[in-house]
Amino acid sequence: MIRAENTKSIQWSDWLFNAINYTLLTILLIVTIYPFYYIFIYSISDSFRAQSGVFLWPAGFSLESYKATIKLQGLGDAAIVSVLRTVLGTAITVVCCSFFAYLITKREMPFRKIIYRFVLITMYFNAGFIPWYLTMKMYGLQNNFLLYILPTALTGFYIILIKTFIEQLPPALEESAKIDGAGYITIFTKVIFPLSTPIIATIAVFAAVGQWNTWFDNFFLVENPKLQTLQLLLYNFLSQSNSISNMSAADLTMSAEARVMTPQSIQMTITMLVTLPIVIVYPMLQRFFVKGIMMGAVKG
Repeated sequence: MIRAENTKSIQWSDWLFNAINYTLLTILLIVTIYPFYYIFIYSISDSFRAQSGVFLWPAGFSLESYKATIKLQGLGDAAIVSVLRTVLGTAITVVCCSFFAYLITKREMPFRKIIYRFVLITMYFNAGFIPWYLTMKMYGLQNNFLLYILPTALTGFYIILIKTFIEQLPPALEESAKIDGAGYITIFTKVIFPLSTPIIATIAVFAAVGQWNTWFDNFFLVENPKLQTLQLLLYNFLSQSNSISNMSAADLTMSAEARVMTPQSIQMTITMLVTLPIVIVYPMLQRFFVKGIMMGAVKG
């Protein structure tokens, strides 16, 4: 009888814990998702009716703000630059970081411990803005597309994750490849890299999100409008939403609905245009994400 009472008490405590846990997680989920959902429904709402407020459903339906934003000058070129930056920058970061991490796992590499310590130092110390600016300028990266992809080729955090992952692979795989006459590059490209797909996909997600969202380097070192990224261009439009709204109102070629667009609707639309590509890409690589992080962070 005592055992039955204890079992009942345990079941009650488990039920209470699950109820509280699910409630808190549901609230957290709503708090996390609702701001993005609010931006989305506001951007597709009728601009005039949305001024009265939206909560769960759009206030009417209109895509005029998207049509007006897409017609903004320079948007197409900036989108191409951002896509190229994200694709090329991510590819270079993944290849360079993975090969560098593989090299510092080799005991026969001279000064590998010293080099690895320097990698660790970069995670804790930063030279600051002025040395960074002067360095990029002396390297000739001002008004140069390479500014977007070369400085991030080696990143300390990514190197540590990949190095830890590679060290957990069975040594016999590499030894058997050496017996067959394979060199370091062959072993890396045909053995190590294919087996490191989970951590590579994880690093690719990190790098792609970072490349897509970055506008800092573009703002300070690029004056050529042909090299302007989408993020900086839309940031400028975001700060000029009032003037864009006035331009739309004065454009007689637009529909009556488009000419009453508000600065708020333009801001919401621009925010959606910047965020949407990453929201689409992220779920495709999410299945690798947790596995890669867990396996790459078991030991240091």
